[in-house]
Amino acid sequence: MSLARLAALHGVAVSYERTPGRALKVPEETLVAVLAALGVDASGPAAVAAALAAYEKAERDRLLPATLTPPPGTRLDPGPLPPGTETALAGEDGAALDPRAPIPLGVHTLAATAPDGRTATATVIAAPARLPQPRRRGAGLALRLPALLSARSWGMGDLGDLAELAAWSARTHGMDFVQLGPLHAAVPGAADRPADPSPYRPSSRRFADPVHLRIEDIPEYRYLAPDDRAQAAELAGRAAALRESVRAKGGLIDRDEVWRLKRAALELLLRVELTPGRRVAYHHFLAEQGQPLDDYAAWCALAEIHGPHWRSWPGGLADPRSTATTRARHDLLHRIDFHCRLAWLTDNQLWRAQRIARDAGMAVGVVHDLAAGVHPSGADAWAEQSVMAAGCTAGAPPDAPDARGTDRGVPVWRPDRLAAAGYGPYRSVLRAALRRAGALRVGDAGGLFRQWWVPAGRPPAEGTYVSYDAAAMLGVLALEAHRAGTPVIAEDQGGPADDGVRDALAARGVLGTSVLWTQREPAPETAAGIPCPLPPERWRADALATVTGHDLPPTAARLSGAHLALRHELGLVDAPLPAARAADAVEVGTWLDLLDRLRLLPGGRADEASVITGLYRLLARTPARLVAVWLPDAAGDRRPQHVPGAAGEYPDWRLPVADPDGRTLLLEELADAPRTHRLLAEVVRELGGGNGADPGEEPGQGPGGESGAEAGADSGGGAGAECGRTNEVEPRA
Repeated sequence: MSLARLAALHGVAVSYERTPGRALKVPEETLVAVLAALGVDASGPAAVAAALAAYEKAERDRLLPATLTPPPGTRLDPGPLPPGTETALAGEDGAALDPRAPIPLGVHTLAATAPDGRTATATVIAAPARLPQPRRRGAGLALRLPALLSARSWGMGDLGDLAELAAWSARTHGMDFVQLGPLHAAVPGAADRPADPSPYRPSSRRFADPVHLRIEDIPEYRYLAPDDRAQAAELAGRAAALRESVRAKGGLIDRDEVWRLKRAALELLLRVELTPGRRVAYHHFLAEQGQPLDDYAAWCALAEIHGPHWRSWPGGLADPRSTATTRARHDLLHRIDFHCRLAWLTDNQLWRAQRIARDAGMAVGVVHDLAAGVHPSGADAWAEQSVMAAGCTAGAPPDAPDARGTDRGVPVWRPDRLAAAGYGPYRSVLRAALRRAGALRVGDAGGLFRQWWVPAGRPPAEGTYVSYDAAAMLGVLALEAHRAGTPVIAEDQGGPADDGVRDALAARGVLGTSVLWTQREPAPETAAGIPCPLPPERWRADALATVTGHDLPPTAARLSGAHLALRHELGLVDAPLPAARAADAVEVGTWLDLLDRLRLLPGGRADEASVITGLYRLLARTPARLVAVWLPDAAGDRRPQHVPGAAGEYPDWRLPVADPDGRTLLLEELADAPRTHRLLAEVVRELGGGNGADPGEEPGQGPGGESGAEAGADSGGGAGAECGRTNEVEPRA
């Protein structure tokens, strides 16, 4: 019991529910390991007793908590203080604030001095009640940027392609946003192995990867010296050959080779002296980004010499604040400046893409994706060791898709160290992610409340949950989003439905994510035991709705059963393939029956493109604020970008957008394809035309003003007919 009490005091769960009403006990070995990662010795009964005594003494002696999060618009309540304690509240600019008045928005500092001489300070996070919202209801495209090649890109999609896609889709079809996967800086490959292809294990979440640069759009490109220009032309020729190899059927994106070519070109470009105006802009960027940029660039420079795995660096370099590292920073100033310049150039092109998107009429623009964690060998893990838990990584408990649980292999923040730092590291990450974003998607939003920690050397199923201060985490998110004027979208479709995460996020104005295949009624079920599809009018409004995404099968694969054949080939299907296909066909059939009843299948079920269009039209009939069309669906691509659980067996993250036959489609071809035009035109028509509904229009209204609730009627039998009628009025065609 003492160990359980000690764990609970430190926010470590001693049990959890895998299914509602069935609690599983966490192994004692896990509790001991997780507490050790939090700096608490629980290795035996005597150690537990000492740790409990130390905790209780610290609580008695504490004047202030590390962080305070007053409700919006309220006065500061620091909690009980000894009589005679003097307090002073300083604002972000150092000016004195009246603690008896409502606290202005910002991150402030409260200082307290007790009569017995004890002193303490606390960070005060005063955040708005709600986050910004999209200006209007609208549709957009979702994609992974590297998968979108053009006739000008160097073997993978780049920021020039992003700007072109945004301008074309906005001006031609009234799209309001382009949603991307993470563009974070990656850990580079080493001589003995390629770079980690996953965008969800980046080196740094603060800076975008320069591999996404459009080389020819860098202003210094036009001023290359003749010899350097000739070398740049030769590199461009090699890039064209690389692009053509990707275009060949079955061709894969080779990110490492793209980076080798672009890096060689950037070495040439950075020989060109900056003009006075650009030099001033660069120096302003350096001053604005400060220590995080210096740390990131120093890690990049050291990784060039010693490899990307900082724990094996020699002579004290594994410590970013050591004397040896300080000397190395001085010796490597030229290379540090090189990587700072690349960060600046990438930031410029990110800004340009967002500006072009908004100028083309998009209400939102570019939706960036914030990964839930970082690579353990990367720049952020090196620079932020002091706030990370040694010996544990983030994962997920055993669940329906994976009974073994998951270890994502990314380090976790210590909640106590985050609070002691005033959530500065988290604020810095958010500020960087919001900097050039029209909206921001936050992966694994449940991690703002609690995270599944997996101790090193233990299987993922033997981890446990560790709680975070959700009020502080949400407060920081709300404050930074408010300052950027940027809506936030949470990945919140997973996890227990009753854990309060969705409600807490919605209360602060964070949009959720609704994936079609998961939107089902809790009851009644069909005779086959499959929950009925949720009628479109009953979907939640404060969400982004989509059919699929980067870690789910493309819709064409789902409809044809190709996703099951692939998973069976990879050894990821436990049931016999015929049985799995039969069950999947019944499940898909419930959705097709709903489309039939809503008259959304004018081309019939045999026309795959028509069915995909019907599913996206269904999304447009929901009240969801944003509707995202997965770009590979518009092309008819059958290949998933990522197959969870198939590491090393499938070319995750390396597939370009392709047609149904697997032939790579360039941006120029996608823009001219009748299939793409038909799908986007139908979605926009269903939304009401233009760039979506006006701000005052009721969400869910379609052409003529009828809502999704007024648009459906039962058209016959089939498995889905058991789910009943949506209503009785005549549907629109």
